[in-house]
Formats: sequence, structure tokens, C-alpha cells
Amino acid sequence: MDFFSILTLLGGLALFLYGMQVMGDGLAKVSGGKLEQILENLTSSKWKAVLLGLCVTAVIQSSSATTVMVVGFVNSGIMKLTQAVGIIMGANIGTTVTSWLLSLTGIESSNFFISLLKPSSFSPVLAMVGIILLTFTKSSRKKDIGTILLGFAVLMFGMESMSGAVKPLADVPEFTGLLLKFSNPVAGILAGAILTAIIQSSSASVGILQALCMTGAVPFSAAFPIIMGQNIGTCVTALLSAIGANKNAKRAAMIHLYFNLIGTVIFMALFYLINTAVHFSFMTQMATPATIAITHSIFNITATVVWLPFSGLLVKLACLTIRDDEHDVVSREDQEFMILESRFLEKPAFAVEQGRNAARHMESESRKVLDIALGLIQKYDEEQAGRVENIEAKVDRYEDELGTYLVKLNNKDLSEKDSHSVSIMLHCIGDFERISDHAVNIMESARELYEKNLSFSVQAKTELQVLIATVGRIVDTAYEVFDKQDMNLTRDVEPLEEIVDELSKELKRRHVNRLRSGECTIEMGFILTDLLTSLERIADHCSNISVCVTQVRENLYDTHSHLESLKNEPDDSYFNRLEELQKEYVLP
Repeated sequence: MDFFSILTLLGGLALFLYGMQVMGDGLAKVSGGKLEQILENLTSSKWKAVLLGLCVTAVIQSSSATTVMVVGFVNSGIMKLTQAVGIIMGANIGTTVTSWLLSLTGIESSNFFISLLKPSSFSPVLAMVGIILLTFTKSSRKKDIGTILLGFAVLMFGMESMSGAVKPLADVPEFTGLLLKFSNPVAGILAGAILTAIIQSSSASVGILQALCMTGAVPFSAAFPIIMGQNIGTCVTALLSAIGANKNAKRAAMIHLYFNLIGTVIFMALFYLINTAVHFSFMTQMATPATIAITHSIFNITATVVWLPFSGLLVKLACLTIRDDEHDVVSREDQEFMILESRFLEKPAFAVEQGRNAARHMESESRKVLDIALGLIQKYDEEQAGRVENIEAKVDRYEDELGTYLVKLNNKDLSEKDSHSVSIMLHCIGDFERISDHAVNIMESARELYEKNLSFSVQAKTELQVLIATVGRIVDTAYEVFDKQDMNLTRDVEPLEEIVDELSKELKRRHVNRLRSGECTIEMGFILTDLLTSLERIADHCSNISVCVTQVRENLYDTHSHLESLKNEPDDSYFNRLEELQKEYVLP
């Protein structure tokens, strides 16, 4: 094997790893986070969890990615440790799908149709279809499918390059002598574990072993312990991911390690014990890509079938290894923010969904604090006033943590739809936070009325309730626009915002009249002005939310032009809707 063969081998390995990465990313984009949501929601039984772990890993082509996601679920409190066990086991089975695909490279036949199954035959076709979809289509989904096809073709081309580069090694006595040393179970396990730990992918390390098998110089006695070691080495990714996580997340990573480590020890002990008695003839035969895939699958399926009924023991063992202490108690509020799990950023489509869930929580809290604050105008209560301050602090925290999360997410490779969602959230969370700030201002006005033993006149209270009802309507509508991204709902927001402005001006005018007639005081006027200003600002922020959703969805950039075009529609629909709503909110 000369210098140029080594370059070809390294280039093939690079293409293989890159193709696997590209294909996995494309598959994750096409799934749009749905696979992860299924993992999150459908783990009611052990066997169902195994099946889910298997299917998700088979699709995204990475047991490491699935396990890291599970660590993230457990760390954020979305998933219990007992639910995680089955998924981890299923992920180990799912990763064998890659080895079966790669085993196609070993097909040898003069039959035309069988030869078509060889990756070297169909990969060029997939590559052409993929590049056409990427270059000539505008649909983001078709582009993602093109990425998957191209990634698979690159992966297979890399596999072929590696196989071709190592073929001359079959005639090198030193190479065959080195491989025979791996027939020692301990040496083989260490080699497989170290290789997999370095490249952080059992699928990739199995593929490299399959490429070496194409030389016809790898005995099964050496390949077998290497495969077992690869199952242990793949645990490194989850263990690294658990650094800095909570105790339960670390336990999930330890379950992955114990499952593979104990499973490997027991499986190998039984295998070599039986081999001593019956002397398996295939141990001296040369391994092929197909026998590697078969061995990989048999181990993972057998280990899962044996271990699943005793999965509780794995949980107990992990809990004994990672013990609880009094510092591990997490407050309910902190648990809420754990859905913004940094590990989810590696699967951007799912991270967007988690960001959306957090934004909905923030939206709900800002609506709650506004309702409480408005209620204090009618009947002040110090305990409820304290709740307003606490909830507002929580909304502030949402803006900080969610904003930081979304900025990180925005730097990821997102689909067009997800990119729009992130843009909308980044703009709207600021409005949610400002609405909660104005709720605090309303609470302070109510507190001032209470502490100074002041009260609005019956007429002023009645008028104020009309304005509050209008503000409540625009807040509900704007929040619904954010939740549902329904453009039909936006037609009510701007007319309502204009009505709030008109009502506020009329309330100020009527207050001045009452002031002149001696029915009201200047001090009450200051408080009323503060209240009206807060309510107007809330309506403005609702308008911002509606405009933002519309602009992002319809790729508009000039807010002023958008609002002008809305009010100058040829069919007068804006003014017709304004007139309809004005009839609903009339001052007595």
C-alpha cells in the first residue's frame, strides 16, 4: 500500500463521514422535529419505547444522536428515566440498519438486476437526482430530499473508495498479522471501542470495519470482538453530552453505558464458552460486510430482549452510581425553563418546537399577569399585587433565556419554515415582555388608588371598563395570531388598536369635563392618564405582534408601508371592519 493509496483511504473516510453527516441532517430536516416529538410523547410501554428508539435511529442514522436527545429529554424533565431505557435499547438496534445498507457493497454477481443493488451502480443515479433537486427546485422540502440522496451517494462513494484503497493490504503479511492480534477478545474490544470513541459514531466505525472486510483478510475471530467494542465506544458521545446535566440525565447516559458494557461482557463470555465446547467453524473464516451486519444485529437484538424485562435493574444501577443529594432539588420554575435544553440545538427542527412551547408559556404568563393587574383596579389585594411582580419577573427571565436560545438556534441550518418561526418568536417575545411591564404599571396605579383611599366615579369606572374590554379583545386576538399564524385573524388587530386610541382620547376629554365641573380631582387625573397610557401601549404591542407575523409570513419588510396598504385596500375592508367593531365598543 503506497502513499497515494493512503491518501485515497483518508479521502474515502472523509467522504464517508461527511456523507453520513449530510444524510442525517437532511433526514432530520425532512422529519421537521416530528420524530423527536414522537419520542417525547409516545413512551407509555417498554416495547413501544424500544420500537420508537429503533425507528427514529433508523431514520436519522445515528444511535448517538438519539441517545443525546434522550439525555436532553431527561435533563429537561420531559421524559422519565424509566421511559428512557427502552428508547436507548431501541437506538442500539436501529443503528444496525446502516450496516445492512453498507453490506450491499459486498454483492458480487454477473446478473444485471442483482448488480443494480450494488451501491456503485445506483449511487450515481441517486447523486444525479439529488443534485437536480438541490439545483433546480425551489421547494425547501425537495431540496432536503435532494440533500438526503446526495449524502447517501457521497457516503457510498466514500465506502467504495475506502474498500478500493485497502484492497492491496490483503497481500501485506504485516497487515494480516496485525488483524490476527485482534482475535484476542480484550485487544479487539479495546480497538473497536477506541475507534468508535474517536469518530463518535458506531455506524461509521462499523462501516470502516466492513470496508476492511472487503480485502478478504479479516478473520471473523478478529471482527467479532471489534464489533463488541464498537458498541461500548458509542457510549462516549452520550457520556460527554451528560457533562453539566442534572443527575437524571447523567443516569440516562450511564444506562446506555451499562447496557452495552454488561451486555458485551455476558454475550462474549457465553459465546467463547460455547466456542470452547463446540469450536465454531466460522471463526477461522474471513468476515464479509454481510456477516458484520448480521453479528451487529444479533448482539443488539439479543441484548435488548434479555435486558428489557430487567430494565429496572439498569435504572437502579445508574441511581447507585449517580446518587442524589440535597442540592439536586430543582424548583418548579427552573424545571419550566429546562425545555430550552442546549442538547436539542443539535436537532434544530425539534429545538424550534421547544422554543415555540417556551414562547407559548411566556405568552400565557404575560396574559395572566395582565388579567390580574386589570382586576386590581376593581378590587385591590396586596397578595395579588405580589403575584403580578413575581409573574413579571418570570416573563423577564423568559425573554432573557428564550432570546438567547433563539439567537443560538438562528445560527443553525434551518428550513425556511423554521427560520420564519424563529424570526417571529425573536420579535414577539419582546412585545410579550413589554405587555407584562405595563401590567406592573397598571398594578402600581391600582396600588396608588388603594393607598391614598381614592376611587374613580361610577361614570369613569364604566367608561374605563369599555376600554379594558377592548384591550382584552386585542390582546386575545394578537396572541391567537401568534399561536395559530392565521392571517385571517390579523384583520381585527389594527382596527381594534385604532379603537383603543379613540376611546383613550375620549376618556381624557370626558375627564377634563368632569374636572371643570368639580366631579374629579387633578390627582385622579394623573392616575387615569397613567392607566390610559399603559392600555394604549399594550394595544401598540399587540399591533406589533400582528404586523410581525404578517411581515415574516409574506416576506414584507417596511412596517409603515404595510400599515398604509392595509388602510388603503381597494375594497374598504379595513374601514368596514373598523365600523363593525366600533359598534361593539361604545362609551355610555
